[in-house]
Amino acid sequence: MDFDFTEDQEALRDAVRRFVDKDYGFDRRMQIVRGGGFDRGTWEALAGLGLTALAVPEAQGGLGFGAVEAMVVMEELGRGLVVEPIAQGALIAPAVLSRAPESLQADWLPRIAGGEALVVLAHQEAKARYRLNRVTTRAVGDRISGVKSLVPAGDVADAFIVPARVSGHDDASDGIALYLVERTAPGVHTRAYPLHDGSRAAEVHFDDTPAQLILGPDQGLALLELAADIGIAAQAAEAVGVMEKYLAMTVEYMNTRKQFGVAISSFQALRHRAADVKMQLELARSMSYYATLRLGDAPAVRRRALSQAKVQLGQSMRFVGQQCTQMHGGIGVTNEYAGSHYFKRLTVMEMQWGDTLHHLDETSARMLDTAGVFA
Repeated sequence: MDFDFTEDQEALRDAVRRFVDKDYGFDRRMQIVRGGGFDRGTWEALAGLGLTALAVPEAQGGLGFGAVEAMVVMEELGRGLVVEPIAQGALIAPAVLSRAPESLQADWLPRIAGGEALVVLAHQEAKARYRLNRVTTRAVGDRISGVKSLVPAGDVADAFIVPARVSGHDDASDGIALYLVERTAPGVHTRAYPLHDGSRAAEVHFDDTPAQLILGPDQGLALLELAADIGIAAQAAEAVGVMEKYLAMTVEYMNTRKQFGVAISSFQALRHRAADVKMQLELARSMSYYATLRLGDAPAVRRRALSQAKVQLGQSMRFVGQQCTQMHGGIGVTNEYAGSHYFKRLTVMEMQWGDTLHHLDETSARMLDTAGVFA
């Protein structure tokens, strides 16, 4: 199988890398984090690169790129620890809204492509424990009521994609529809807070809030699962970028830090540890490719593949983050050093879209028909 990237994909990678290196250095990122974890000017700059138009269909003013281009972009954004929610606003939202009624697509997709509107998925709820079918938010007609947690940039987003239950009990797999809700709509209340990695999130309350239907309860959960899988694939690529950069920083530190009159990179124990980190990075990279290439498969195959990828990514992120931080010594946990922020980002990502144990359980459940040696 040919894993070489096309010239256009490499040009896209170079453009994003130049932006990260030139306009999103560590000092600039820390300014954004201190300012709340989201910067509208940076979002507009990302739109100027065409990143917000990546997954928007050409008919709606976008570029109509595929999953591989998204993977390339997310890797480079990971290298720079970009906190603006590109995966949410430029990959997940267009994928969901592309299945909405034509009028809703015409209202929002061109604005998403141009960076004028940020639309994010608001699906997590208390006590759900990563289960997408656990939805207590209720919809009656075109009004919804409920609370969503950890909504990315929830207090500054322009609109939310909200799963809400129209029928059935709280854990039922059917009866879930998807709605678009504008942040300025009556009955929307947000409470913002920073996450451990410096990004911005919010609790979002809906109180008899007017909403527009994206997809009905017969297909709502299936589309929500696709949105989550796109999020996992994007995060896998981002994690590869984060780990690759953190490993490079660690090797550079080992080559300059001296102990007993020699660089610590000459110590065999640390060289072996760095080799183990490199191995985990490459395992993560292969599963990131796997996740991206499986996004177009049938839902059952896709869901299992994305859970498998998240298991490996979770293991790799934990190992790489911990080992690189230990090889740095005390400086590796100081807030003034960029390395500590790479460690924080890896720690947070391991908990998003389902942690490693959740996806290990999902993978096991989806392999029951093929596991073992007995017919």
